Amino acid sequence: MASGSKKAVLAAMFANLGIAVAKFGGAFYTGSSAMLSEGVHSVVDTGNQALLLVGMKRAQRPADAKHPFGYSREIYFWAFVVAVLLFTAGGVVAIYEGIQKLFHPHPVESPVVNYVILVVAILLEIGSFRVAYQEFRKVSGDTHWWTAVREAKDPVLYTVLFEDTAALAGLVVALVGLMAAHLLHLPVLDAVSSIAIGVILIVSSAILARETMGLIIGEAAAPEVLGRIEERIRSEKAVEDVRDITSVHLGPNDIIVAAAVDFHDDVPAGEIERIVASILADLRAAEPDVKQLFLAPTSFAKAPAT
Repeated sequence: MASGSKKAVLAAMFANLGIAVAKFGGAFYTGSSAMLSEGVHSVVDTGNQALLLVGMKRAQRPADAKHPFGYSREIYFWAFVVAVLLFTAGGVVAIYEGIQKLFHPHPVESPVVNYVILVVAILLEIGSFRVAYQEFRKVSGDTHWWTAVREAKDPVLYTVLFEDTAALAGLVVALVGLMAAHLLHLPVLDAVSSIAIGVILIVSSAILARETMGLIIGEAAAPEVLGRIEERIRSEKAVEDVRDITSVHLGPNDIIVAAAVDFHDDVPAGEIERIVASILADLRAAEPDVKQLFLAPTSFAKAPAT
């Protein structure tokens, strides 16, 4: 797993842990529903980042008899768990707290305390977001961010990026809601902001779950990677044609590729074995993410008419 992914996860985890402590302290001191929802949100985010670290560690386990292709895909499972937790433990709890406050509104005490906590939390989240965004851009380059998310094979980076984005949006909503409730003497607005935070988390969760589901099902390698593989195979003089190139990502840096190759009929079997071994060696050096390559010698000649 890329070191950039781990760096982004650790930065987000430590930032959220500190923010969670401050938010809960402010919520219990002032009675703010939005602040309590934000505290739950930060705890969920901290737990999510811990789960991502677990997934990254477990995905690095070597192949064995029961899992001959290794455990790389396990990171996709843990990323999906994170998306579900963001919905259940984050969004649902925030909405529940907001609804409770709607029916039993009470003024927020000492709102200045919450102002300070929220501003500090926003600054910390901006720092975490900056680390995640920089690492994400190292991988995606100049590609539009949404296209990069749709095409990404490493769910860790975009999961942390979405979490940080949702966290920043939630903090801004909490701050605005708290200020409105305080200045307008309408405690119900604090409850409304809590519900809005829950909606933000649920939307983020749905997007993360959808993108990660595609990886769990199995997505093909990038067209440019397959193009380079086909070009290398066709560069052999003994190869007449290449067809049916298929691939699947077992993990962010673990690709399996299979292709049907038609060799010239006069090429002896021993020479075909040497050529296949040479192609494998070259591709492993040029495309380190291609962990398995299967070439099936096949004849594409049409059957004679009867």
